[in-house]
Amino acid sequence: MSKTVLVADDEVKVVSLLLATLGGDERYRVVVAKDGEEAVSVAKQEKPDLILLDILMPKLDGFQVCRLLRGDPATSRAMIVMLTALAQESDWHEAIQAGADDYLTKPFSPTEILEKIEDVCGEVA
Repeated sequence: MSKTVLVADDEVKVVSLLLATLGGDERYRVVVAKDGEEAVSVAKQEKPDLILLDILMPKLDGFQVCRLLRGDPATSRAMIVMLTALAQESDWHEAIQAGADDYLTKPFSPTEILEKIEDVCGEVA
């Protein structure tokens, strides 16, 4: 059975790279949100196993989205990896305090993202 991955990012190039990396892999079903409000809505509807969440997004930032998802029983169990250009240690700490499971800075390689997904979600059958 495939895992549902929500990609929440407003950068078209990042979304395209993630779709190219994960979209052809039968282990994953990828859904996309282009801003924070849409990320919350899609997460509630799709109940993803994993959320790759940008911090700097319109409407709601990734920290706000993370807190909202963690506070909702319908979405609180999803694994959340912040995927962001923010590389300061304070950003990492805020992400963890908001409820993120892990943090990966941009730019990243397809190999890095696949390794991170396996680290966070475990091996997908």
